[in-house]
Amino acid sequence: MIPDATIIWEWIGLAIRWTHVVTAIAWIGSSFYFIALDLGLQKAEGMPKGAHGEEWQVHGGGFYHIQKYLVAPERMPEHLTWFKWESYATWLSGVALLAVTYWVGSELFLIDPAKMELAQWQAILISAGSLALGWVIYDFLCKSRLGEKPTVLMLLLFVALVIMGWGYDQVFTGRAALLHLGAFTATIMTANVFLIIMPNQRIVVGDLKAGRAPDPKYGKIAKLRSTHNNYLTLPVIFLMLSNHYPLAFASQYNWLIAALVFLMGVTIRHFFNTMHARKGDLWWTWAVTVILFIMIMALSSAGLRQEPLETAEARALTPSQTRLAEAPGYEEVAGYVTGRCSMCHAREPFYEGIYHAPKGLFLETTADITRAAREIYIQAGVTDAMPPANVSFMEPEERDAIIRWYRAAGEARVAGN
Repeated sequence: MIPDATIIWEWIGLAIRWTHVVTAIAWIGSSFYFIALDLGLQKAEGMPKGAHGEEWQVHGGGFYHIQKYLVAPERMPEHLTWFKWESYATWLSGVALLAVTYWVGSELFLIDPAKMELAQWQAILISAGSLALGWVIYDFLCKSRLGEKPTVLMLLLFVALVIMGWGYDQVFTGRAALLHLGAFTATIMTANVFLIIMPNQRIVVGDLKAGRAPDPKYGKIAKLRSTHNNYLTLPVIFLMLSNHYPLAFASQYNWLIAALVFLMGVTIRHFFNTMHARKGDLWWTWAVTVILFIMIMALSSAGLRQEPLETAEARALTPSQTRLAEAPGYEEVAGYVTGRCSMCHAREPFYEGIYHAPKGLFLETTADITRAAREIYIQAGVTDAMPPANVSFMEPEERDAIIRWYRAAGEARVAGN
């Protein structure tokens, strides 16, 4: 059989996600490596003129002798490796994944009608616009007098991130709110590389090639932005993974959970940064990290957000949901879904051991089922991923009915256009 558009789109999403994860590993790995290297540099006798410090390392059966120049060496080498594409590729693939998953799938993953009635174009505009606006505000703060007060600047950045987390949660689904907060932060990090760190490095290289003495201020500016990136990395990873865990994103306190995660990023990185600088092991930072994590767990269980079934049943369907509900076979499929899936995907699950709907996905009402039609088609129609291990004994005929219904709705949409 020739794959239909939905299946092809699913594979495109997987390819982009794969690329995103691989490039993120490369970016984060190189970032952590150079932070550790920078902090571990030591003064030694016999170093070349202008060298700030050196480090000996062993890896892969060989020894590496690394020296760092704060501004630049007296003579530029023939070959100079620039670490930039790891960051650029991570951000570009991340935006592509955001578009494929949250913009195209806005009805399920991005828009929450219980919070704000948005058209798809409005939700996408808020999504993309907020990422750009975040960089503009952050860059303005860094270039202000606050740039000379890094601690105060970090505190203001933390406050801004908390406010953005709260704001996203007022507009989008909880899942999208945390994901967008991660994208907001990652955009700042990549823009730091693309718009500040790399241009400053090019100025230094250009001065050196022209025989001018490079201004050390450019290195200082780049160092500030690199430090911000270092402390923001771990929270971004958490926020990107959070969409798999309803206890993180489905809580009404998800923005507070995100705030505590940012603090955990600081405590964890502070331990490793201090250790790599050979200034001791600050074990108390792990105690603080554990306390913060316990607070996160408490907030998640205390603030699970759940719309009452009666409210969900009364909500009007969108045009696309109406098309799905009116497609041939819907009533049959709705019976299968509520019978085989809603024991777990309910506002009050009754399957033993399930206390919260997996991934925060409800499948009880017509609005629920039509909103999640694409996921149902992929997870329980085309594949047998759901129910897991087929614990509710969904029959092949029932899966075939799901496929016929979804494709019939797609044909109706094409015919309507």
